[in-house]
Amino acid sequence: MTRSWTLSLLCVALLLSARLHGHHNFADLYLEADTIDIEGEVVEFNYRNPHSWIHIEAQDAFGAQKIYSGEWASVSRLERDGITKDFFHMGDRLRIWASPNRNPKDNRVRIKRMERRRDRWKWGGNRIETR
Repeated sequence: MTRSWTLSLLCVALLLSARLHGHHNFADLYLEADTIDIEGEVVEFNYRNPHSWIHIEAQDAFGAQKIYSGEWASVSRLERDGITKDFFHMGDRLRIWASPNRNPKDNRVRIKRMERRRDRWKWGGNRIETR
């Protein structure tokens, strides 16, 4: 009985640890209290789970061109907002407000708000607008 009890506890502990480490806390990777403003053109859109990513080419604070990778929402969340895998086109001009990465050399950001210039479409976390 003791052996099966120990084995059961070990299995539960392994399952719980896998669940806890399966998803990261945004505050571990990004400066959530800070917001940066990036404007550039879409070069890639990865529509996938657990998070979609949008990559834009934009100028940094020194005028150099860089690719910024924006971590976004899950596919199911985006679908609820009417966003599909074909929603963005290469070259779409976007303005993104995002939390910067804790590592200043890493061009990954967490998207908070977004606006597409050509049609004034806006996404703001919990709401979207189409004009």
